[in-house]
Amino acid sequence: MRPEYDFSNAVRGKYYERYRQGTNVVLLDPDVADVFPNATAVNDALRMLVAVADAKAFRRQERTKQPNKAQQPKSRSHRKDAKATTSRAARG
Repeated sequence: MRPEYDFSNAVRGKYYERYRQGTNVVLLDPDVADVFPNATAVNDALRMLVAVADAKAFRRQERTKQPNKAQQPKSRSHRKDAKATTSRAARG
């Protein structure tokens, strides 16, 4: 250590608790930082973006849902054909 460093008034563990909680620092490019006046504006914009993305993913999921045809009741016309085949075979 250099002699000019003076730790006589230092406090041990001053930021320990804050560090333990974790940090999430993100550096914005200057052109992006110019658009947002403060951290609240950035957080609000990101929350809105997440909500839009979630809504779009939900709509896409709803559109692609296909009914499980194996669990669907058969149509009446299909049931009539099955009965007719059975009765014809029984008549033999």
